Amino acid sequence: MGLIERISADVTCLKGALRTLRMTTPIARHPTRVFPQVISELAAKYGDAPALLSDRERFSYRELSARSNRYARWALTQDLQKGDNVCLLMPNRPEFVALWVGINRVGGVVALINTNLTGLALAHCINVVTPKHIIVAAELFEALQSARVHLTGDAKIWLHGEADANFARIDRAVDALPDDELAPSERRALTIEDRALYIYTSGTTGLPKAANMNHYRVMLASHAFAGVMDTQASDRMYDCLPLYHTAGGLVATGALLVRGGSVVIREKFSAREFWDDVTRWDCTIFQYIGELCRYLVNSPPQPKERAHRLRLACGNGLRPDVWPQFRDRFNIPEIIEFYAATEGNVSLFNFEAKEGAVGRLPWWIAARFPSKIVRFDVERQQPVRDEQASASNAAPTSRAR
Repeated sequence: MGLIERISADVTCLKGALRTLRMTTPIARHPTRVFPQVISELAAKYGDAPALLSDRERFSYRELSARSNRYARWALTQDLQKGDNVCLLMPNRPEFVALWVGINRVGGVVALINTNLTGLALAHCINVVTPKHIIVAAELFEALQSARVHLTGDAKIWLHGEADANFARIDRAVDALPDDELAPSERRALTIEDRALYIYTSGTTGLPKAANMNHYRVMLASHAFAGVMDTQASDRMYDCLPLYHTAGGLVATGALLVRGGSVVIREKFSAREFWDDVTRWDCTIFQYIGELCRYLVNSPPQPKERAHRLRLACGNGLRPDVWPQFRDRFNIPEIIEFYAATEGNVSLFNFEAKEGAVGRLPWWIAARFPSKIVRFDVERQQPVRDEQASASNAAPTSRAR
């Protein structure tokens, strides 16, 4: 890289870093301001502007806050205490977000369960957090039934929607509760250090592990990526990723909401319907992960694949052989690839659209961002070591590829 190119790259990286810092620095300064409070503030500011959209249901900012208040009061009627756990098994839909935000409002902790699990794996994810309640969407009740023989504890099961089962209906219970802001007597003291969610690892090595997400990490995921993507109230995110994972459930949703934008939630990714959806909903951003972009590149030509208004694709797992094909075929103006993990403590961002890179640490920040990139032996599940038995660097710390 020449001097001019390096200076240009540093400037681009600096602008992205400053945007991110402006969004995240206030979090620690206001330790009692947690995400449910942010939702209330957004409702007051944006009112009837669209927040969460889907073919199934739609919430304005005011409706999202009101719906979450109903779930908060449901938690209070069940004597759910601060730190008590609730398992949520529900497909992608706006109600999903309203539900966990509402339970968080009064200190409840929500375990976001993978909707593809059944049997022993599903039971493990429930048992490991010892919930007081399990909320299951009607369409996933059979999956829960397959796990019930393996469940420990005495969690109360609540159905969301109509199913042939003799369990209480949480959707009916919350519909009967007030949706106005909680009174001071109904609130519980919360800080960013309190636990908010359990989000599970994918389970590629053994059973899924429950990663603890406190309110700080929830705030960080939403506000940091609002800075990374420079989201605006005019933006609309296309979110076809699972809401039970961080990328789809916190990054893709929170980054738009905290800036007054809207999020289009699709239940599952479909390569065939992707471009029809993006154009129909007039989306400007979409979140990808893993091989999603490769699936699109390998799909037959679609009439609307270049008729969109997308300004940005943000995600991780876009391989260097797919990157230029994806960008050029679909006319994607900007791609921001990043490295992060739900249970991790390091994030890297590729603000410069360097193909195949997950981020860069310029000289002016490297000393303040101590990190090492090491080669990893997948078969042995440990870092590759040299003859001195020290982990060998895979790349300079200034460039992560």
